[in-house]
Amino acid sequence: MKKVLFLFVMACLAVVPYSCQSSAGRFGVVSPDKALEVSVSKDSSGLYVYSFAAQGEELITASPVGFKGKHQGMIPDADWTVSASTSSHDGVWKPVWGKRKEVKDQYNELTLSFDAPEGEQGIDQIQIVFRAYKDGIAFRYVVPQEAGHSEEIECEHTQYCFAGDYTAWFYNGEYHNLGPDKLSDVEGERQPVMTIQAGEHQFMALHEADLKTGEPLLLSSLKEERVFKVASKPARLEPGYVSAWRVILHGKTPGEMVDSHLLELLNPEPAGDFSWVKPGVAVWDWRINGAITDDGFTYTMTYPSWVRMVDFASEQGFKYLVLDANWYGPEFDDKSDPLSGGKVNDVKRILEYGKKKGVGIWLYLNDVGGRQYPIEETLKQYSEWGAAGVKYGFMNGTPEEKNAWTQQITRLCAENKLLVDFHDGPVHPYGQMRTWPNAITREYCQAQLDAHRVFEPKTFVTAVYVNMLAGPLDMNNGMFDLRQGNTTRVDENQPVPSTVVSEAARTLITFSGATIIPDIPEMYRKYPELLDFLSAQQMPWVESKTLMGEIGKYIVMMRETDTEYLIAAATNEEARTLSIPLAFLPEGNYTVQLMLDGEDAHYLTNRESYQVKTREVQPGDSLQVRLAPGGGACMRIKK
Repeated sequence: MKKVLFLFVMACLAVVPYSCQSSAGRFGVVSPDKALEVSVSKDSSGLYVYSFAAQGEELITASPVGFKGKHQGMIPDADWTVSASTSSHDGVWKPVWGKRKEVKDQYNELTLSFDAPEGEQGIDQIQIVFRAYKDGIAFRYVVPQEAGHSEEIECEHTQYCFAGDYTAWFYNGEYHNLGPDKLSDVEGERQPVMTIQAGEHQFMALHEADLKTGEPLLLSSLKEERVFKVASKPARLEPGYVSAWRVILHGKTPGEMVDSHLLELLNPEPAGDFSWVKPGVAVWDWRINGAITDDGFTYTMTYPSWVRMVDFASEQGFKYLVLDANWYGPEFDDKSDPLSGGKVNDVKRILEYGKKKGVGIWLYLNDVGGRQYPIEETLKQYSEWGAAGVKYGFMNGTPEEKNAWTQQITRLCAENKLLVDFHDGPVHPYGQMRTWPNAITREYCQAQLDAHRVFEPKTFVTAVYVNMLAGPLDMNNGMFDLRQGNTTRVDENQPVPSTVVSEAARTLITFSGATIIPDIPEMYRKYPELLDFLSAQQMPWVESKTLMGEIGKYIVMMRETDTEYLIAAATNEEARTLSIPLAFLPEGNYTVQLMLDGEDAHYLTNRESYQVKTREVQPGDSLQVRLAPGGGACMRIKK
């Protein structure tokens, strides 16, 4: 029966580009390129279900939609009437900053409007809006303003019933990603992003976009049934309620999902002027603490070290210095005043010095200080001091409370022209960088030096296909002090399991509006070619493209600036040789500088070994590169 229904809907979609309806109440919408399809119909009980297909293959079978009310039952229920309308959109989004300068904003939309029988108590109207893009589909629930009264919700009824026993990976907080797991083996609740391989050329990811209120998305598995349901719920449905978009990303490769802008496009346009938002590379004072140079200088989180870091940033064209915790007193002490405590006078001095050198200064703010003292006054004062941004740490509260507080801080930072970076278990990104371009990065991962339990090569080449699909990540890549044995640094002084080339490569691969690098100037200067590769990362990007990759194994990323093409590759614990195609290059002759792992490089035993080569290339060429175990490669192609 499912196959017959699916073929019927596909036949309708072949004739009508947006939707079709029969007397049985069947509807559908296709993507602008007609490769993706959503079909909506009634199940045997009369409730509406949706299915999703790509390239003619059904990947998600008939799956329930709607809500279960505490008093009303199903919303919408089987006896509700439905009407349909369709529309399409063909535009261009020009982000303030992002993966590329221009983004096509094209979709077809189907809106199903449901009305309850006369006399229904509570919610008596609801809409389900479906959108189909080239790189995925999304749907959301809307309660019209005139929709009766409110209704408490027992659960959201949205499910994802997969057509096969596919393989999946999941976000896992500050630990290595969960997976690869067969869907039939997954049990319990999981956090998004959920990345799925359904075939050699069929990849999906589940997430959400434009979360306004309610709990952030949480998924729950119905184990052997290969079904996941939305476990998060709104407190109540009421007139004017708009849910988050339930998003299913799709790509023929996992890299196509990495390159997608679907989550941002599902968020509203920004209100106001954000031309002051400037992405870029930042140096940082937390990891330098305790590092000793060859000439005997010991770096600390104090003014003399800040001056050296600002001078280095200015020399290299890096935009920012990030000052981390305890500058206004112990960060978890509620008596530490974020406006007058600790080293506040030295902070004001470095803000002035940074201004003279063209380097913006970010200030750390712990949630204790953020709540103990009026947040509006604190952020206003930071702006008046001349700070460039705020790194906000260790937010407390339920997921719903944290989301509301995150939104408030982001808005206040925007009003005060401050960039913002949320750390330490933040709410997942959901495309808000479109509405709030100052929301420039977030630690929706484990910053790679914070815990060696996740600082493994395999973690990086998994997280970029899972965590990074949600939005820009602050992973603090780029450690160049890779000497054997423990260091003198105050925090996490263990040896770093990576190669120096891989560390440079990760800074490019990781999408972030603030690429915060953790080492001291002297270590970067030991590797001049790799340091220049960091300096060449002049954002905003003109174009980005994931050239190759496999989840958990390796990734190759290209990002284009106004003057050159930068390519970076990273692998897991296995050495591999790659043939990287240069088909993205316009016609012409180019010179490429290759920074490669040394022949004897290894992420555990010989991390600093690297070599530099140059060669001439053309668009039809491929670059042959060898990655050491846990290693990487960096390339610069001049225009």
